[in-house]
Amino acid sequence: MFPPVPPVRPARRRGLAALLVASAVLVTSACGSAAPGGESASGTTAVKVGVIPIVDVAPVHLGIKQGFFAAEGLDVSLETAQGGAAIVPGVVSGQYQFGFSNTTSLLLASSQGLPLKVVTSGVASTGEQGKDFGGVVVKADSPIKSAADLAGKRVAVNTLKNINTTTVNQVVRDAGGDPSTIRYVELAFPDIVAAVARGDVDAGQVVEPFLTIAAGQADRQVVSNYAATDPGLTVGMYFTSRTYAAQNPKAVASFTAAMNRSMEYATAHPDEARAILPTYTKIDFAVQKDLVLPKWPATIDRGPVQRLADLALRDGLITKQPDLGTLLP
Repeated sequence: MFPPVPPVRPARRRGLAALLVASAVLVTSACGSAAPGGESASGTTAVKVGVIPIVDVAPVHLGIKQGFFAAEGLDVSLETAQGGAAIVPGVVSGQYQFGFSNTTSLLLASSQGLPLKVVTSGVASTGEQGKDFGGVVVKADSPIKSAADLAGKRVAVNTLKNINTTTVNQVVRDAGGDPSTIRYVELAFPDIVAAVARGDVDAGQVVEPFLTIAAGQADRQVVSNYAATDPGLTVGMYFTSRTYAAQNPKAVASFTAAMNRSMEYATAHPDEARAILPTYTKIDFAVQKDLVLPKWPATIDRGPVQRLADLALRDGLITKQPDLGTLLP
């Protein structure tokens, strides 16, 4: 749903090694009383969390407002990043103690040797075709009527070779089409709806609020690629570094407890989840009230995570199965 960790090419492997060494130093230095990640004299632990200004992370904003993190002894500050490409190395280096990223990006990063540890679920598909928070849209008069018709077409995605390409490939495959013939075009989410309208691309994979914006412009949804791939697809998760987790088990347990409580609260109070959106996004009110909220499960279902790992392997994003036992709690 947002930019992934870029693959580590041969010329960059020395940089990766340096990053891993630096992460241990930086995370260790973050354990002082005045630094994020460390416990203050009052017993409160300050932590920075890398997030993206999207609907998916509404629960963490709501949880801070409701005092769930403070109740766990955490002083949380949120830092906005453009995507997982910035958040993952930020967590590894100790810039953030926790972060949010889509599941495929975490699988790719783990397969590249980055020492990540998922601490809780983050966001999941609603499981309902046509009523999910992500889908593929086309113009109303497009000849594309089904997922199979996407074969051979130009399809816009926000990032190449990540969760949106693997799930679109799978729904096309399941419908009897050949996903290898799809010509993917990388565009930012805000630009995809306009590109579909102009005919620059034949279809576009978007998430909320752009799905609702597209519907408001009379675009037609062809398939809900997350829900069709797996009704309970775990699209994103919160994570930390293995170094920080080993050195700060109490803070990690507290963050997990507060985050789970926040997701349960957001699920039980959807109106409050919608109301928190304008505090960190620029979503128009008319769109805000109509957009489809995702599911925010408080537990991680390993099946859907394994499903994404299998798709990443099948599409060549990774060369071997990642160790889910090391990555997941």
